[in-house]
Amino acid sequence: MTSILVTGGTGTLGRPTVARLQGHQVRVLSRRPGPNRVVGDLTTGQGLAFDGIDVVVHLATSQGKRDVVQTRNLLAAASGVRHLIVMSIAGIDRIPLPYYRYKLEAERLVAESGVPYTVLRATQFHNLVDKVLSAQRFLPAVLAPAVTLQPIAVEEVAVRLAELVEQPPLNGRAPDIGGPERRTVVELARLWKDARSVRRAVLPVRVPGRTFGAFAAAEATVDGPAYGKITFAEYLR
Repeated sequence: MTSILVTGGTGTLGRPTVARLQGHQVRVLSRRPGPNRVVGDLTTGQGLAFDGIDVVVHLATSQGKRDVVQTRNLLAAASGVRHLIVMSIAGIDRIPLPYYRYKLEAERLVAESGVPYTVLRATQFHNLVDKVLSAQRFLPAVLAPAVTLQPIAVEEVAVRLAELVEQPPLNGRAPDIGGPERRTVVELARLWKDARSVRRAVLPVRVPGRTFGAFAAAEATVDGPAYGKITFAEYLR
């Protein structure tokens, strides 16, 4: 039985991933004590002791430089593990978003650490698209940038992570994964509007700048056959 530690194990992706890993000895890194938890703080490094852990699945994420700090602290504690699996985002090397720049730096730290590792990049999650559209509830219209996405279900990302746990480290990136469809946010917003019985109009918008230009050029999508099978419409149902 493999001993696995999941960071971010109580989050959106963490919960289905932990569920998928049942059958192994799975614990969740948390700042608060509880059943099957390892108490530690990625930001301060306090309490990070991974003795007896075979595999670390790193799903925790933070904004900006904090993400890099947490990665450094994680790596310092993970020097003895036999496989570190790191969750990342498709297109971060092609889209000049500040958040993505720090994610790239975190990937670089992992690659140079000497810890056996695999990086998995995935496209945006269905629930993130849902959340962004839902956050506009006080606006007179649903604003939809003219960009292309390929959203994927978190449950399917969890399946892929569980597959990687069973495999040896790649010491590099696993093939990027994405959902079964490439759609513009305008199309996604119209699906969302119908499913959520929203009466406001969907308003396509064009946003200037290199970042949105990269999204519009489908740089947030993945090449090759899609991994996911659940469409955004099916997620909404």
